[in-house]
Amino acid sequence: MTTCDGCGAQNSPLMKLSLGKDFFGRAYDRLSPSTDHSPKWYCESCSMMKNLQRDFRDIRTEWDKLRHGQSSTLQNPDDRQRALLRVREISTIAAAVATPSSLLPLTEVTQLLGDLQHQGTPA
Repeated sequence: MTTCDGCGAQNSPLMKLSLGKDFFGRAYDRLSPSTDHSPKWYCESCSMMKNLQRDFRDIRTEWDKLRHGQSSTLQNPDDRQRALLRVREISTIAAAVATPSSLLPLTEVTQLLGDLQHQGTPA
């Protein structure tokens, strides 16, 4: 029997998204069928959390670049505002789920949201 790799649920339809674009519009392929020897499959709820996790990771990576003085997509004020709004949305969704997801720790989301809201341009 197949179980969800996120929450362990059984007897529910599982899915895996393969091609798409990240939060900043860059193309990605998560399947990599020739090299993926242990694919992960998720129920509908965990699949949604994986999508939120991907956006969160993309934004946090760009924030870390900016904080360390590297070139970042977040140097563009419009992208930074859009990222802030997305992290707010992610925070709201992550806080509203009945069972906290191990895929998206609320404490990390809250930290990034605070960083984006309360700090000016990072040093």
